[in-house]
Amino acid sequence: MDKSQGVEGGAGNGTSTRPYLIRALHDWCTDNGFTPYVAVHVDRSVQVPMEYVSNNEIVLNVGFDATSGLDLGNEFIQFKARFGGVAREIVVPVDHVVAIYARENGQGMAFPAPDAAAEGAPTPAAVVPTPEPRRTGLRLASDAGDEAGEGDDTPSPDAPGSGPRPTLKRVK
Repeated sequence: MDKSQGVEGGAGNGTSTRPYLIRALHDWCTDNGFTPYVAVHVDRSVQVPMEYVSNNEIVLNVGFDATSGLDLGNEFIQFKARFGGVAREIVVPVDHVVAIYARENGQGMAFPAPDAAAEGAPTPAAVVPTPEPRRTGLRLASDAGDEAGEGDDTPSPDAPGSGPRPTLKRVK
């Protein structure tokens, strides 16, 4: 497979695998009693409470106990959830999900972030950071030879837990 196609597929390869992988990992989390979380790249096309966004990212609990009317569609993830006791409608384009993982053990999968230029990324003033950013503990593992993240597999000293930070490997 061509390196540029990644998990999204290229021309003639059918639809993106991302929504199918998200649903599969959501099912795996649910079946094993874990809480599925999604990390989402936030720009103007994402409908989330902006007061909970930090560094253009928000982490959402997409477990059945935390959501109402959860729909993990091929184009969008939609549900209702309470933030600070207030019910909010959440709409996330599937291509903006950058990771799905189990809260309890960090196992899951990361995806490439959407192309900011093509998505019309908001200006920094449009995204209000939270006072204390939430860390997911997940990173997209880079391929050998990629210029970004080369040799960056050392665990962060501020990572929660006593063991090494979990890493994810992109499967092509």
